[in-house]
Amino acid sequence: MCASGEPAHIIGNLKLLFMANSTLEDLLLYMYNESNLSQNTRIEKELKENWTVREKYNVLKESFERLSQMTLQSPRQQTIDAILRYACCAPEVSLQ
Repeated sequence: MCASGEPAHIIGNLKLLFMANSTLEDLLLYMYNESNLSQNTRIEKELKENWTVREKYNVLKESFERLSQMTLQSPRQQTIDAILRYACCAPEVSLQ
């Protein structure tokens, strides 16, 4: 038992659930092999120990695979023309 009155294994599981440090961006970098060695080590550890991180990664991976299988279509010329008209007439934005 822990000080909170909960069994130790429940507290340990809750710690694992909330100790995820990987963001979706980290998982995407890992999936595309664009993360460094220390990031890979941390992410792989989280994937083994944290089902929430593992599920997020699996969803990303499945989405990537589905998108890779889709046939892309070119936009209609009307859509391209509308974007170009907007780009020509849109006011410039100052970043200062």
